[in-house]
Amino acid sequence: MPSVTATVITLNEADHIGDCLAALSWADEILVIDSGSTDGTQDLARAAGARVIERDWPGYAAQKDFAAAQAAHDWIVSVDADERVSPELADSIRRTLEAPGDRIGFRIPRVTFHLGRWIRTTDWYPDFQLRLYDRRHAAWMPASGVRRLVHESVTARGPVGQLSRELQHYAYRDLAHHHDTMQRYTTLAATQMAAEGRRVGLLGLALHPPAAFLRNYLLRRGFMDGTTGLIISAMNAHYVFLKFAKLWALQSTQPGAMPE
Repeated sequence: MPSVTATVITLNEADHIGDCLAALSWADEILVIDSGSTDGTQDLARAAGARVIERDWPGYAAQKDFAAAQAAHDWIVSVDADERVSPELADSIRRTLEAPGDRIGFRIPRVTFHLGRWIRTTDWYPDFQLRLYDRRHAAWMPASGVRRLVHESVTARGPVGQLSRELQHYAYRDLAHHHDTMQRYTTLAATQMAAEGRRVGLLGLALHPPAAFLRNYLLRRGFMDGTTGLIISAMNAHYVFLKFAKLWALQSTQPGAMPE
């Protein structure tokens, strides 16, 4: 089996880093790229056996590509500090890499824990992420060099497989944290859409959010999670509304623009 480096990028992740790195103890190397934490994240990472490199923040994709470039091994498993590689997933990764064939990466289903339960409905699941890859044939930064501000992902230059075991995601402490995170990410998403030339008007603002709610609650079976599923479906619809509302605000403030 080829050796594996587990990479984690951090900024003030003291609450998460211990559990995250403990779940990566099976890896041949653990590498943490920290962007100037002031809460002891770096010391906790070193105490857990990780190699720590400090580097100013250049953006998600660039930082993750830097991490892969500094790794001692070509096969990378990239996780965020609020994610956990379960023992079942770790075993699946080891067995898969014993005979990866011609595949240069593997997508992993991600499951989020929120409001006291694992969410396996709505748009949140299975949320496949390409997190296990050969750095010689894959990268986070697109070949075009255009940096994505949000929802960055690995681009693989070859066949990609898929694992069945889940990557566990502890994204939010509570609803307030969920709401605050949405504010930041919808701003990034709107900025990204504006840069891509996307536009939205009254009809889009009126239709996209309810369509998102129906997709999450009915088509993606949010109703199966009871009140939790209803809340998440509504929050996902609100995310869509904020994203497009912020896009509208950006386009309406452009020189010579007339609000639609």
